[in-house]
Amino acid sequence: MGAIGPWQIVIILILALLLFGGGGKISSLMGDFAKGIKSFRKGLQEEDEKSLDKRSDEAVDVTPAEDKAKAE
Repeated sequence: MGAIGPWQIVIILILALLLFGGGGKISSLMGDFAKGIKSFRKGLQEEDEKSLDKRSDEAVDVTPAEDKAKAE
C-alpha cells in the first residue's frame, strides 16, 4: 500500500520533465511573472501621477485675504 509503483514513477518523471525540461520553463515563467508585476506597479504609479496633476490643475486658492483692520 505504501510502495511506489511503476505508474507513479512514470507520472513523477513526466511532471519533472514538464517542469524542469526544455530550457528552464520555470525560470521563464517566473521572469514573465516578475515583468507583469513590474508593469502593474508602473501603471499604478502613472495613474497616481496623473491624478495628482489633475488635482493640482483643479486646485483653488482658499487662503483668506489679510484684513487691513487687523494689521492697523
